[in-house]
Amino acid sequence: MKKVFVGIFLALASYWAQALTPYFYGDKLAAGDLKTAMTTAEQKLVAAGFTVVGRHLPAGIPGHGVLIATEPGLLATVATLGGKAIVAAPIRVGVKADGTVSYVNLEYWLRAYLRTDYGKAEAAMRAAAEKLEKALGKGKAFGGEVKAEDLANYRYMAGMERFGDKSELKTYASFDEAVKTIQDNLAKGVAKTAKVYEVVIPEKKLAVFGVATNDPEDGEGWWVNKIGTEHIAALPWEVFVVDNKAYALYGRFRTALAWPDLGMFQFMKISSHPDSTHAMMAKVAGGSYSAQSN
Repeated sequence: MKKVFVGIFLALASYWAQALTPYFYGDKLAAGDLKTAMTTAEQKLVAAGFTVVGRHLPAGIPGHGVLIATEPGLLATVATLGGKAIVAAPIRVGVKADGTVSYVNLEYWLRAYLRTDYGKAEAAMRAAAEKLEKALGKGKAFGGEVKAEDLANYRYMAGMERFGDKSELKTYASFDEAVKTIQDNLAKGVAKTAKVYEVVIPEKKLAVFGVATNDPEDGEGWWVNKIGTEHIAALPWEVFVVDNKAYALYGRFRTALAWPDLGMFQFMKISSHPDSTHAMMAKVAGGSYSAQSN
């Protein structure tokens, strides 16, 4: 009996100590033209039941692209959970001109984004993950490791932000005003941004927008090149709306989650990125952001 209890304890310990990585490699496509490779990957996603809602060719990161998709079951689950769960709706797939395909590990990201609600979405997550694997193949996991049980309360290190910290951008009179403001500002290219995708669920008063940051000095081409383009499926940044409020996850959480293996020296090389990117997202939302007041 003692051996049985020891076995159970070790099995549980192994489960809770499970380390997850943020990305998987897919099957490699033919090298050559990036747009052709992205079209091939998109066709695979659509054939597997995904809806591709956006294509992203990040400024200043040549030879790299991102497809953004949704999956019906996972999207419905996120809508049912409501609130900030909407940020978990987009599924990102990286494609490189050399044919390399990578995509997000849904379990990793949903544990971090849904936190205590993760269990309510696990079945939908696993179904969507199986579709991704079938569509794109499942190769080596990469991108660093975080213990599964740490993701619900993830932060890069003591004193840095967790999910939701410093995230609120602006309050509006209504959900419709929030959505229209963001749509209009992205269409105008406010703060050298552009819309990559949008997912709007009006009956739930939820929306999420993918935002390209094209500023050559502060945009994604600047900071991603400094810390590693292999994590291209981390892009683009998001602004999301819940009821009459707009939010964006703060960089010292969002970037650290996407690059959990980042060394402190590398992080210091992009130390201005969390605030400069948050300022861009605030302008997209029609508001303003001051690092000194936060």
